[in-house]
Amino acid sequence: MEVKSDILWRVYLSFIGIGVLSLLVLGRAFYIQQVQGDYWRGMSDSLHQKFVTLDAERGTIYSEDGEMLSTSIPYFDIYMDFGAEGLRDKSGKRFRDNIDSLAWHLSALFDDKSVGTYKRELQLAYNQKNRYYLIKKGLSFDQYKTFREFPLVRMGRNRSGVIAEVKTRRLNPFGLLAKRTIGLARENAQNVGLERTYDTLLKGSTGHRLVRFLAGGAFVPVNGYEIEPENGKDIITTLDVTVQDIAENALMKMMVESEGQHGTCVVMETATGKIKAIANLGRTKDGTYDENLNYALQTTEPGSTIKLATLLAVLEGGHTKINEAVEVGTSGNAYVAVRNVTDAERSPKAVLTVREAFAHSSNVGMAKLAYKAFATNPDEFKDYLKKFHLDRKTGIGLVGEEAPLLPRWKRNKEGLHAMLTMSFGYAIEVSPLQTLMLYNAIANEGKMMRPYLVNTIKSDGVAVKHFEPEVLDDAICKPETVAAARASMEAVITEGTGKNVFADMPFPVAGKTGTAHFAGGNIKYYDGVYQASFVGYFPADKPEYSCIVVIKTKPHAAIHYGGQLAAPVFKEVATKMYASFVQKKKVTPLEVVPDSAQYAYAGYAPEVSQVLKQTGLRYTDSAGPAEWTRAVTVNNKPVIKPVPAGKKKVPDTRNMALRDALYLLENEGLKVAVKGRGKVVAQNIAPGTPVTKNQTITIVLN
Repeated sequence: MEVKSDILWRVYLSFIGIGVLSLLVLGRAFYIQQVQGDYWRGMSDSLHQKFVTLDAERGTIYSEDGEMLSTSIPYFDIYMDFGAEGLRDKSGKRFRDNIDSLAWHLSALFDDKSVGTYKRELQLAYNQKNRYYLIKKGLSFDQYKTFREFPLVRMGRNRSGVIAEVKTRRLNPFGLLAKRTIGLARENAQNVGLERTYDTLLKGSTGHRLVRFLAGGAFVPVNGYEIEPENGKDIITTLDVTVQDIAENALMKMMVESEGQHGTCVVMETATGKIKAIANLGRTKDGTYDENLNYALQTTEPGSTIKLATLLAVLEGGHTKINEAVEVGTSGNAYVAVRNVTDAERSPKAVLTVREAFAHSSNVGMAKLAYKAFATNPDEFKDYLKKFHLDRKTGIGLVGEEAPLLPRWKRNKEGLHAMLTMSFGYAIEVSPLQTLMLYNAIANEGKMMRPYLVNTIKSDGVAVKHFEPEVLDDAICKPETVAAARASMEAVITEGTGKNVFADMPFPVAGKTGTAHFAGGNIKYYDGVYQASFVGYFPADKPEYSCIVVIKTKPHAAIHYGGQLAAPVFKEVATKMYASFVQKKKVTPLEVVPDSAQYAYAGYAPEVSQVLKQTGLRYTDSAGPAEWTRAVTVNNKPVIKPVPAGKKKVPDTRNMALRDALYLLENEGLKVAVKGRGKVVAQNIAPGTPVTKNQTITIVLN
């Protein structure tokens, strides 16, 4: 029994021990999971590394005259790694020596906290060994340059623990000007305009960086494990900032005065098809105007501006002559075959020539001409519209361009009715840009050009693709038809619907007014909304630019005719452009031959001297025994000056070739990142700055 009792006692004791141990294990597991969970999860994260993507610098969109229309502006988020080895050395002596001055500078720069508050927060983060402490978000480049010179920060990343994350914002420097056409690269919305069309070229190729995760999901980069992104390409457009400003302001003035719903103004270079300006203004809920939609690409019933196509068709087919008579009556309306046709204004006389019918914008006259020519075969009229490219998109290269609409008809009265209606601008939908393309062809002696918006695509300043003017049709009609059409458009200005507006023009213009009842969406013809338009070219005797203006009025607007709303905008654009661009061409500019001595060169001293000797230039050598020199211009003569190098300070590599710059920088222990081609034009660390271990410098070549 004693043996049995002894064995049972031991068994019970073992069970009790196991139970107590189990309770301890469970308790410890609960404590670790619930109390210390965040800490250990953070420690676990720190053991993980992975590659994250690095966004490339998005390319810039430029105007033809070199102005930035859309560009990326860098901003910086600043963090500190208080576990950095350089901050913890010697029990944190470097941190203690600099915390007072750093707190003072931060308070002075940001003016959001007192010096004492900054010091307490930095000290607390240091004591907690915070690996990703946020200092400030959204620093501008100027603020970041100032911040880099602060105590502790200027010692470099390894000693200061400072982490700078670079991000970019897309900016349109000129604000409203051509905003919709240029577009805007947005993070959470679909891009529009050129930003969308050329997105794949502008955004470049992403890079990769190896990072180590810290507590709380934060991470720090692992040095030496980066694949640099390939920056996006630059887009050089055909737009001219001055022309765009003229068009935008002229359109804005009329939109505000008339309280119109929306409007567009497009200016095209006659000989090439280059779009020099494209303004789109829509009325917002608060009564102001913004570039909210590209109205130049939207199709509507054009009204009387389509009469040019009718005129070309009847003349080209030989069905009538420009001076033949057409009876329009004086009542303002007439029954033409299967429908009643009404003129906006009564004709000055009962019988007009074809030229006069066009000049006075007679719907009755144009309908009768179309009936005479195409009554037996309405399809022939449609074939002419197709020949004039009014059945397809212009191909300007912007997403969202709408296709024109031509009515389908049968060979009966329905088809005849539609053909007559089309002859004066209804039952057909085209965009303002398509209308402009047709008028530009007549200004260009019958040669139709495709409108385009992009001149060149560049990568690091080097052109990789160039766009040339594209001829869609060498002759959309015979020369005599072109001459008759141009004479008719000039008559619009001298004796027709544009006479009052252009009476005092200092140079000849040609064009056509248009006024159409608007219907679309929830708007019906009886709602009293009109589309006023004017399209033409200038100077009429030697056309250089064509322009279209289209304005959609408010309901029942007192002023709604094309000659009242659109023509004055055209007049202002033409007058200002003539003074700025056409007249100046008549003055022969003074040509100055560039002097190569005005350029600066830097490099290895014997090589710089050898180049100057071989070119035969007389120069002054002020470099002495310097190993590296720079040739600059002083009083129009080359002078060689020394370039300081060595002594563990960042050398000045500006104006050097890449080979020399790499030699100098790498000899000082710097890692070099290179952007562009050519000579060095900039470096992101100022010359004379002390070199720190594993420091990377970026040099830009162009």
